[in-house]
Amino acid sequence: MEYIKLGTSDLNVSRICLGCMGFGNPQTGQHTWTVGEDDTRAIVKRALDAGINFFDTAIAYQNGTSEEYLGRALRDFSRRDDVVVATKFLPRTADEIADGVTGQQHIANSIDTSLTHLGMDHVDLYIYHMWDYNTPLHDIMEGLSQVVASGKARYIGIANVYAWQLEKANALAEREGFPKFVSVQNHMNLIFREDEREVAPCCAEEGIALTPYSALASGRLSRRPGETSTRLEQDSYAKFKYDATAEADARVIERVAEVADSHGVSMTEVSLAWLLTKVASPIAGATKLHHVDGAAAAVDLKLSADEVAYLEEPYVPHAIVGVMAQNKPADAGKEHVWLTNAKYLKEEQQR
Repeated sequence: MEYIKLGTSDLNVSRICLGCMGFGNPQTGQHTWTVGEDDTRAIVKRALDAGINFFDTAIAYQNGTSEEYLGRALRDFSRRDDVVVATKFLPRTADEIADGVTGQQHIANSIDTSLTHLGMDHVDLYIYHMWDYNTPLHDIMEGLSQVVASGKARYIGIANVYAWQLEKANALAEREGFPKFVSVQNHMNLIFREDEREVAPCCAEEGIALTPYSALASGRLSRRPGETSTRLEQDSYAKFKYDATAEADARVIERVAEVADSHGVSMTEVSLAWLLTKVASPIAGATKLHHVDGAAAAVDLKLSADEVAYLEEPYVPHAIVGVMAQNKPADAGKEHVWLTNAKYLKEEQQR
């Protein structure tokens, strides 16, 4: 395994981050394809054995059970100082807004809930999961500053963000003396490369680490045509993101398979090896042990410049999809797909 400093922080992270959205009780939350605690523990152990020390979860994942499963596994299989743990918080809910809960209070409540789930006294990276159009930016940045000052998070990151939002937030942080974002977690892979236009150059200029999610396009970049999985069949959110461009994307996926065959490796390894030429640490989810093996092996695969160009050449521009397509000013005040956990979060905070 190779390691890299995460942006301007002193966090030394593995070049592969284990994404934990696939962990959690499948009977609760928004996904039916997640794995239970026994499988989670085995996957986390395999990741640690492979040298992966960077783990990404969120309060939204399966009503907090992803955080719970991850926290217990890491306590049993590692020392706290040997791992880098990231989690994320959601925007304020409509009920919180109606009740007058400020952005600062919301963040304080959210970090405390996540730390309880994880069984930890701090996280290494606390991530603003998506832009909160109903809360003043100053309140968000001040709330995050308070979390860092309290020692409950070492650094802050942001996800699902446009370049202008990132620059606006970090400019405010610089002016007010708040911590700046050291990482960006956006949607990026071989069949969705829109961040290459503005976000990636912005991050390169500012020394901000890219840790993209959906690195394998929810499995589409790791399977040949006709191959399927439980997630491919049941993940309606991934279908929402990718089905509309399936025909154009197929040309890229075919080339991934060709390059994989030429190297005698898996498509997973090729897809992640391409990302590793662009970003600090792609987030690779896993619901089976071999998913971890393929992700870790990608670090050893070095693609030539010609191979990178060959993989990229068929790409066509894509409309923004997923969280950023739904979470926008026109939708302010409406329920968001990720806010299905709002009732649970409120109950947790009242315990």
